[in-house]
Amino acid sequence: MKTGDGSPGNRVPPAVPRRPLLAAAGLVPVLAGLGGDTAAQLAAARDRGSSQPARPAPTPVPTTAADWVDVVRALGRPGHLIRGIYHHTPFPRHDLHVVSRGVDVTPGLALGSHVSFARYDNGSTLMMGDLVVTGDELPALTDALQAHGIAQTAIHKHLPAQTPDVWWTHVCAHGHDVVALARGLRIALDFTGTPPPHPPRPPRPLDLDTAGIDAALGAVGTSSDDVHACVFVRRETVIEEGHVLPVGLGATSAFNFQPLGGGRAALSGDLAMVAAEVQEALTALRRGGIDLVELHNHGLTDEPRLFFTHIWAEGDAVDLARAVRPAVAATNVVAATI
Repeated sequence: MKTGDGSPGNRVPPAVPRRPLLAAAGLVPVLAGLGGDTAAQLAAARDRGSSQPARPAPTPVPTTAADWVDVVRALGRPGHLIRGIYHHTPFPRHDLHVVSRGVDVTPGLALGSHVSFARYDNGSTLMMGDLVVTGDELPALTDALQAHGIAQTAIHKHLPAQTPDVWWTHVCAHGHDVVALARGLRIALDFTGTPPPHPPRPPRPLDLDTAGIDAALGAVGTSSDDVHACVFVRRETVIEEGHVLPVGLGATSAFNFQPLGGGRAALSGDLAMVAAEVQEALTALRRGGIDLVELHNHGLTDEPRLFFTHIWAEGDAVDLARAVRPAVAATNVVAATI
């Protein structure tokens, strides 16, 4: 799902208006990079109402495919550049046969590990991702991530019930040696059964009313060989690890529809919310008969603080999209477009 970015595969979000950064948010990376005494003095001055200026948070810079050649080599598989800013690599778990509530879950519906890299105007790189692992793989993966300085910022479920037991863990790391970040992630993934990339398959039509889904949700979705997905991005500027996130990275709502035949679908989705939106959105989802799987955070230091709820439902695909629409409308998002 979602995609980190809470969205699957290579969904490409649009450029959307950004609000000015708050001074308090910009203070986060400053304090993190100062010595203890200096940080304490600045914090005390802030608490006294001082007008101590805050250093702006680093922002992502444009890149080209050539900038990520070493990352591709370290990860051992190709990725793609999104919006000329960040490099995204999917690791779909084609090796797993996962069943949830009698549905054979495809990689596109909920089994898509992925990682993204964004470069910043201070010369550093932020790595963020979401990894799909079995319960047996999780301990060794965790140890390997920790050994390579990669933080786990969430460990949770995307599906209401499944066999075998599967977990999703969000990862984040920041540094100036992008190859070391990529190598550390690759070593950790080698403790799982994550397979090599499959050769691309020719596109095939889905047994879904995709135009009806898009109209019901108010979005233009994209179809792969196994799902139709509609993605929304938060309108706010989002800061994570003291860095401004590129639009569409780590702050998305995504809804994946897997055909079940006869226009029916399994829906697996992820809705991004700030605290003030949570109860209205959850109420709207339940009013539409949508099951709530998890309510949690994906990051540790995001500003504004974001909450995510993973959802599940089965039924007529267009009806499911209509049921989700009020919850989407309760949040400050805009539909992503290619």
